[in-house]
Amino acid sequence: MKDTRKLLCGLLLSAFLLLFFLPTHGQAEELRILYMNDFHGFAAPQKLLGSDETQGGIAYVAALIDRLRKEKPTLLLAAGDMIQGDAWANIFQGKPVIEIMNTMRFDAMVVGNHEFDFGQEALKQRILEAGFPVLGANVSGFSALRPYVLKEIAGLKVAIIGLVTQDTPTATRWGNVEGLTFLSVADTSERYVAELRNKVDIIVVLSHIGYNADMVLASIDLIVGGHSHTKVDKQILIGDTLLVQAWEHALVLGVLDLQIKDGKIIEAKNRLEEIRPASMVKDPSVAAIVEKYSTQVNGALNKVIGHTEIDLDGDNVRVRETNLGDLIADIMRKESSADVAIINGGAIRTSIRRGAIKAGDIYSTVPFDNYIVAMKVSGKQIHDALEHGVSAVESKDGRFPQVSGISLTYSTSENPGARIRAITVNTDPLDDGKTYTVATTDFLAAGGDAYQVFRDAIRDSGGFSVTGGTIKSPGIVYNDAGRWLNEVVVQYIMGQKKIGPKTEGRIRQVDCNENICK
Repeated sequence: MKDTRKLLCGLLLSAFLLLFFLPTHGQAEELRILYMNDFHGFAAPQKLLGSDETQGGIAYVAALIDRLRKEKPTLLLAAGDMIQGDAWANIFQGKPVIEIMNTMRFDAMVVGNHEFDFGQEALKQRILEAGFPVLGANVSGFSALRPYVLKEIAGLKVAIIGLVTQDTPTATRWGNVEGLTFLSVADTSERYVAELRNKVDIIVVLSHIGYNADMVLASIDLIVGGHSHTKVDKQILIGDTLLVQAWEHALVLGVLDLQIKDGKIIEAKNRLEEIRPASMVKDPSVAAIVEKYSTQVNGALNKVIGHTEIDLDGDNVRVRETNLGDLIADIMRKESSADVAIINGGAIRTSIRRGAIKAGDIYSTVPFDNYIVAMKVSGKQIHDALEHGVSAVESKDGRFPQVSGISLTYSTSENPGARIRAITVNTDPLDDGKTYTVATTDFLAAGGDAYQVFRDAIRDSGGFSVTGGTIKSPGIVYNDAGRWLNEVVVQYIMGQKKIGPKTEGRIRQVDCNENICK
């Protein structure tokens, strides 16, 4: 009798497990997926350059989500780079963002490269605080991340896999990812899709690898993307894979409505809901969290440090010279007494509108904890660095340079690595054999954004060591690790009181046909 009971219990348990893991069949089921990406802690509404209308605001997003959730079964997902960016989040190392995401009841988030910007210990603490799983299937050596999560909602079984860019080691500060390995996105995706395909109705990849990289992943039902800040108004279909992405900074909310039957998406309708505070209501709980942390930082960040007579363009720093890029590069060159300065456009994160400049504007515009480094490099190494800088302008990559003390022309009609047409330092042609001093950030000096040429220059000058996060080398002639770049910019503007930088033609794209450039 006991053996019969054991057998019966075993059969019932097996039946239960099969019921959970086998896909559903029969009538089509509805599923709504709400999604955000690249929030970067921009909790408050903002005015974009060229517009007087206020957009964004996480409390308004939260109220919209609450309304949309009531209409049908819903998952709320975040595709990375959520906790770092705006000073509101950075001062507390992302803690306010996690508190808000818990209140909004997110179902899952993939780690983005900028989640590592406060270091591994801070990220572990944020994950411990999160009331939702933080995913990173292709990150080895960081046990706080989960590869995937299984969700059951309205009779549907959903697998959510998280993937982050393999470029993370060159997209965050020195030491932040020490000891970690970022595995192949394609191989990791293939592995987990094969493992989960017959256990669920739908597989969702939460991806922080960028729009173009998303398009080459295969055998996935849905990719909810981030990293490239792409505004995908309607879903893209690549083979049988749906691809969506929701711009940046909580300016929109992605809404994807699916009909799923027998493990297949039979209908998909996607839209981006624009966040326009003038015609929306706030979620009071989220608004209270925003206000709580804002009160703590407003005293310092709301201090007016100067005025700008024109808009400072931080929106186009990945594709062309801008007046804000010129200004920051000039400050770096002046501060270090270098011959030239080169900074990656990706270090500059937002614009500043004409009028009063507050300290918080600078900490939002230059949010990273990077400091100025000036090093000895050859003219040839400067040439190679700038070739690298313009090698991916078509994809709006963060490596695009903003410069001071130097000018260059380049052509995108040539292949990457052979695009530079002319370089001058001040008014003289660049001399490949001459030694110059170049001001940059410790991030680029350590090879960040794949500027390996700077790391090689330090190595060639006698090697380097890292102590307490500070790079030391005979080839480095200026190295002020005690002041972040944003602090230097704040002090400069306070000294100037009024600024109005204009672009000077330091970087010009030319069209070249049969070696004739126009």
